[in-house]
Amino acid sequence: MTPSITVDYRAALTAETDALADLMRTADPATPIPACPGWSLANLMTHVGRGHRWAAAMITERATERLDFRAVPEGAMPKDPDAAARWLRDSARLVLDAVDATGSEVRVWALFGPPCPAEWWIRRRLHEATVHRADVLLALDREVTMSADLAADGISEWLGLLDTALRGSPVAALPDGVTMHLHATDPGLDSAGEWTIRGTGSGIEWDHGHAKGTVAVRGAAVALLLAILRRIPADHPGLEIHGDAAVFSRWLDNTPF
Repeated sequence: MTPSITVDYRAALTAETDALADLMRTADPATPIPACPGWSLANLMTHVGRGHRWAAAMITERATERLDFRAVPEGAMPKDPDAAARWLRDSARLVLDAVDATGSEVRVWALFGPPCPAEWWIRRRLHEATVHRADVLLALDREVTMSADLAADGISEWLGLLDTALRGSPVAALPDGVTMHLHATDPGLDSAGEWTIRGTGSGIEWDHGHAKGTVAVRGAAVALLLAILRRIPADHPGLEIHGDAAVFSRWLDNTPF
């Protein structure tokens, strides 16, 4: 049985997007974002706000095929900082309003796999905002903070995407029979803070729970999330690696978004 953690996806999507909007009002929009080479803060904010609107448009139109990202209504972020912040905040609410108007169970296009219930996009857009908020904080040399529950859910959501995206990949992220164990050290997560990923030859499979892996990576849930998304290096002091470190390096090299 999948362990439960407490994340209100609707409230968290609004809160994470609002936090990004606050950064837009206080930081230089020309700030480079090292985690997204070639992007400035303005580029990143446009990406998130337009992405929210893109998801809302697909939900509203009950699209079963991918819509053109460039054709999203009001997809251009205003240049005025206050207007840009309002535009970004509004984009998250458009996702929620679209789900409510269309129906949470109506199936629409989703990344990598078959159409999914419209509410799937709330969680997806939440973690898009969460990780990009981390990108901005790292660019500003600030600490990345989030609840352990939210970070742990981000890891599970990412593994769920990879479970579909890596099927049939010509290069295995994990060789057949090789395992990787992630262990969040935050108190209170219990089995929701442990993940075991196995290579199957044609992709991966994963579940929660404690197990000995070919490699084990330990750290706070937020550090694990940032590590598997390549936002911090494998030798970051917030991480402990036990076993075959080359397995973790291979995983990182072969799991780009």
